[in-house]
Amino acid sequence: MKLGIIGAGMIVNDFLPSAHLIPGLELDSICGMESDLPVMNSLSRQYDIPHVYTSYEEMLNQKLDLVYVAVPNFLHYSISRMALEHGQNVFVEKPMVAHYREAQELFSLAEQQGVMIFEAITNQYLTNYQLIRENLAKLGEIRLVRMDYSQYSSRYEKFKEGLVLPAFDPAKAGGALMDLNIYNLHFVTGLFGTPKSYRYYPNLIRGIDVSGVMVMEYAGFLATLTAAKDSCSPSISVIQGDQGYLTLNTPANTCTSFDVVLNGKEPKRVAANAFSHRMTEEFIAVTNIISRNDTVMYRKTRSHSLLVSEIQTKARINAGIRFPNDD
Repeated sequence: MKLGIIGAGMIVNDFLPSAHLIPGLELDSICGMESDLPVMNSLSRQYDIPHVYTSYEEMLNQKLDLVYVAVPNFLHYSISRMALEHGQNVFVEKPMVAHYREAQELFSLAEQQGVMIFEAITNQYLTNYQLIRENLAKLGEIRLVRMDYSQYSSRYEKFKEGLVLPAFDPAKAGGALMDLNIYNLHFVTGLFGTPKSYRYYPNLIRGIDVSGVMVMEYAGFLATLTAAKDSCSPSISVIQGDQGYLTLNTPANTCTSFDVVLNGKEPKRVAANAFSHRMTEEFIAVTNIISRNDTVMYRKTRSHSLLVSEIQTKARINAGIRFPNDD
């Protein structure tokens, strides 16, 4: 399966060392801006990527099996749309897009073009996440869910000084909800589905959420989703039931291990991810769906990403966080 990569930033550098673990994946090309050329040429040599482009159009005119879109948030929609218009399957980094309307448009366009588009959201494909789902029944009636992903951003000091980089720029779809809390949102809705209601309570500075808490109401329990880029804490999450609790020991994007503690019993630790790198299982799953034309699984991923995009968009706007394309 020929893979074309659009982007040359941190996430691409993180992914490439593990690309060889994905069966049948062939690194065909990488594309970015002229300023990315030194980095892309270095990656091309290091990982044997034969083609380097500085024109999206030129790369997308080639026949690829999958295009991985790994660019800043505000470019996800436009570049994904361009790839779909060229008849390419697309795997776009989280958050899929800035606005729910855009997600609807991309999925509709993919259907018209006879191709597929996926959101790259690691936790949905990890073995441990599937095992968390299987262990929920042991906890009895769910009463509370607490998610936390807090990570002090290296860019926050610059932001406080007045330099606004994309991570904290509302014009570029930045903020804690879009960067970190999106993992918590995928995690909870993937397990429990559509909430009865939800609301986002952000700490706002200059129109962007540097941290915040989303409260989601389900039948019988509440879920609180906390994320911070202006401070840090242990990123530990807990699902509490009347028969026990489950503790996720790592951020929601990795799910490296979790403990199941039933009332009156000793904790049981589970650490069963198939690969050490968090992105490997999602790439394997997506390439399998495409190669097998697994329309059933594709519809599930589509429905899930649409739900998350709708919640993110409505909660964000209601909390006073506006992006240019909201209008």
